[in-house]
Amino acid sequence: MKQASTPFAPTASTLPLLDVQGLNAWYGAAQVVFDAQLHVQRGEVVALVGRNGAGKSSTLKAIMGLMPRRTGRVVFAGQDISNTEPYQAARLGLGYVPEDRRIFTDLTVLENLTIGQQAARRFADGSPAPQWSLDQVFALFPNLADMQQRPASHMSGGEQQMLTVARTLMGNPLMVLLDEPSEGVAPVIVEQMGEMILALKAQGVSVLLSEQNTHFANWVSDRRYALDRGVIAPV
Repeated sequence: MKQASTPFAPTASTLPLLDVQGLNAWYGAAQVVFDAQLHVQRGEVVALVGRNGAGKSSTLKAIMGLMPRRTGRVVFAGQDISNTEPYQAARLGLGYVPEDRRIFTDLTVLENLTIGQQAARRFADGSPAPQWSLDQVFALFPNLADMQQRPASHMSGGEQQMLTVARTLMGNPLMVLLDEPSEGVAPVIVEQMGEMILALKAQGVSVLLSEQNTHFANWVSDRRYALDRGVIAPV
């Protein structure tokens, strides 16, 4: 497997693209994220590593604004999104790929991709962000290029995972929250997912992923945080 490269090495003076301070989240009365603090620089891949049930997915959902209740401060691309709705975070360029995929099964592959299209973006300093076209997405995921007219309901789990990522990229995100990309898919898909993450990094897209597979996380990420019972710490 290829080693992760660092074409966008951050400096001490670089403001994080994502900065999370004192994040807490609950399902009803049960607190599942405790005072989380983390940051992700522009063009950086960061992994949240932990066993099943450690709070990785809940942390990503809390950042995105998908938890029923959360407190703390989340700043993305210079904007405070601590109290925004998920669609507002998405409009700022924060992409989210859930573990359960959530594709439109009654639409074709091409229709799923087209519906995810958004306008080009710029980073907070005014520089242009990476832009993704259908051709670029198909180059990244050749399997999807061969099944553009296939209903999404007729795809394998790994193919649906690729489609979910590809649809997110069509929104031209500055950063992608990627939940368990290697979970429950064939080894060949895991390999493709890893290559995809490194390709996003090379384009300048930041990635925050949750992952149980420490070997996969070590392969693709620049830094890692460990989670246990909703408590986060750098590795």
